[in-house]
Amino acid sequence: MKRIFSGVQPSGDLHLGNYLGALRNFVRLQDEYDCIYCVVDMHAITVWQDPNELPNKTREVTAGFLAAGIDPKRALIFNQSQVSAHAELAWIFNCVARLGWLNRMTQFKDKAGKNREKASVGLYAYPNLQAADILAYKATHVPVGEDQRQHLELTRDIAQKFNHDFGVELFPIIEPLIQGAATKIMSLRDGTKKMSSSEPSDMSRINMTDEADAVARKIRKAKSDSDVLPDASVVGQGGFTEAFRAARPEAANLLTIYAALCDRDLADVVGIFEGQGFAKLKSELTDVAVQRLGPMGSEMKRMVADSSHVDAVLRDGAERARAIAEPVLEEAYRVVGFLRP
Repeated sequence: MKRIFSGVQPSGDLHLGNYLGALRNFVRLQDEYDCIYCVVDMHAITVWQDPNELPNKTREVTAGFLAAGIDPKRALIFNQSQVSAHAELAWIFNCVARLGWLNRMTQFKDKAGKNREKASVGLYAYPNLQAADILAYKATHVPVGEDQRQHLELTRDIAQKFNHDFGVELFPIIEPLIQGAATKIMSLRDGTKKMSSSEPSDMSRINMTDEADAVARKIRKAKSDSDVLPDASVVGQGGFTEAFRAARPEAANLLTIYAALCDRDLADVVGIFEGQGFAKLKSELTDVAVQRLGPMGSEMKRMVADSSHVDAVLRDGAERARAIAEPVLEEAYRVVGFLRP
């Protein structure tokens, strides 16, 4: 069976964008792939994390996996730092990847901003560790959004260069699984920005653990505009047209969220609300968001409050992950010429 690898950082509260953009799809992929899902706590510390909070954030992401429907008996769930092969293979890839490749990574430029000289080396070399995450398991596919596609291309470059330099076919050339149009969820306060846990205003996102009244308040106060909702002419083959998204990003975002939560075709959803104001859309969106997220949020809170099950899942997952990754690492060590026992 083809193998999926994907990871989620424990650096903030899980929100609606994480669920629709990743977790919901992780559940569906269990039926088609051998799935490995990782809480990437090593990636998280490329920027400062409170060490007193990081363990619980790691547990919360794991609880989110489980509450969303990922089965730890069918898929493999663990946190990155429990499997040393990630860090060890990343060092080899540090020596394979070229500076010019990393200098082209736009995500580092975006995150470091004007303070590039003060950014951590870990943040700069993040894509090499990401390549190690994937290739330590010889994954064949990675579900990614457009913002991670450049990193995935770098992983392919690293695999090809390693194989070429040492005359082997050790690492597969992975393929991306680009998510559909409903996966990029934008801020409730600014439809041009991606929903993010790092946004200062909690009103910009719906957290997976929000109570019903908080969900209702956030949707009610979500930014909208004064025009009526459009007809289906604004829906193209891959979702809303670029022109419509640019002109009315908040309308596009709320309609996209509704369609995704209902698992309905976007054009059909647009037809339901065509010619109306935002009031009905916001009311019905509140109902479906509470219905979908409420049970998951309650289950997450229960598991985090009594973390014994979550910790057991992570321990078991790490043990199974090591059984896959350590032979691959050992093979890589021998290929590069390290003297081994």
